[in-house]
Amino acid sequence: MGTESIIILTLALGFGFYMAWNIGANDVANAMGTSIGSGALTMKKAILIAAVFEFAGAFLVGSHVTETVRKGIIDLSIFTEMENGTSILMYGMLASLLAAGAWLQIASYFGWPVSTTHSIVGAIVGFGIIAGGAAGVDWGQIVKIVMSWAISPLLSGTIAFVVFSVIRHSMMNVPNPIQATKRWAPAFIFLVFAILTLVTFFKGLKNLHLNLSFSEALVIAAGIGLVASIIGWLLIRRIHVDEETATHGDVQFVEKIFTHLQVMSACFVAFAHGANDVANAIGPLAAIVSIVNGGANALVSKTPVPVWILGLGSIGIVIGLSTWGWRVIETIGKKITELTPVRGFSAEFAAATTIVLASRLRIPISTTHTLVGGVLGVGIARGIESLNPRVVRDIFTSWIVTLPAGAGMSIVFFLIIKTVFDNFGTAI
Repeated sequence: MGTESIIILTLALGFGFYMAWNIGANDVANAMGTSIGSGALTMKKAILIAAVFEFAGAFLVGSHVTETVRKGIIDLSIFTEMENGTSILMYGMLASLLAAGAWLQIASYFGWPVSTTHSIVGAIVGFGIIAGGAAGVDWGQIVKIVMSWAISPLLSGTIAFVVFSVIRHSMMNVPNPIQATKRWAPAFIFLVFAILTLVTFFKGLKNLHLNLSFSEALVIAAGIGLVASIIGWLLIRRIHVDEETATHGDVQFVEKIFTHLQVMSACFVAFAHGANDVANAIGPLAAIVSIVNGGANALVSKTPVPVWILGLGSIGIVIGLSTWGWRVIETIGKKITELTPVRGFSAEFAAATTIVLASRLRIPISTTHTLVGGVLGVGIARGIESLNPRVVRDIFTSWIVTLPAGAGMSIVFFLIIKTVFDNFGTAI
């Protein structure tokens, strides 16, 4: 390994960790913001829970989407045929990590909930255009990713609309909400654990060499869902309801139950986010490691992402969450809209289902888009007038700005890095 490769690899490790830190600081708010806003969790508890589940999702399932970000956005044939193409590709990946991380840090400082996926994809596209021209970007893959950005909030919103409507009609708008909740809440617990366990374990742990058939995954999912449902049923029975509340069938009992369910769903959102968005940090890093070890041609072959790279990204996300995560959490949880545990649960469950499905399909989606879609679905179920048009406008604006910001900063950083290394190569 030459001196230049060692320097590039060292920078890649630092920039990859920096990007992961900023993902934790900005995007993890999507997992815990609604729980804090509804009062289901305190800030300290949310950070602790998110740290555990973000790490688990990133470390155990994160390799699937990493493949797409690592080699699905750039048309590698352009760089394999170009003079010094491997070096150009590594410079571009360095620039992409640095640009996306820098934009996310700016956004996090101001408490803006932006898309980390937009940031890194925009950065890679910017580098691809400046380094290899328009042909340097795999536009077919970009179209698929852009389509997923539209599909994910629609899918999440539809799921949230259905879930919230079912909860409202089965447990809230009934003569006795308390009895209805005791009857139906265990079914929702089963649904949460069974569905998310199924999509996670159905050939979802390739980096651990644990490939389950559909029937095996279905049995495990049903078993975990059943155990969770029984535990939930036992816990619900222990909740004390005074006579007056029981007589009037207070819907606050429903909210109290869904406070616990929202925490469960928040855990799954954190797990799903770690599984999907760790790719934004370690995808370019994995590309650089592959190039250093075997050249650009190594990216064409199907090689697994090293476990230590998944670990680096996972730790970076947790540290970013613990240090700066509160900034964006406050924006999503307390400044966007009024939330209750039932509404938060519906949005989080929809978001988690959408995100994990996308992770299994190797489609990098925006957690921000997905959760906002879930919240909008809940709002539409309550009535269109319950939506806050100013917040919706601001969120859509941030989505539009992030892509060009990532691309523009990536171009600038690429030109700087290339100039520095060109001079460095001349010097040695």
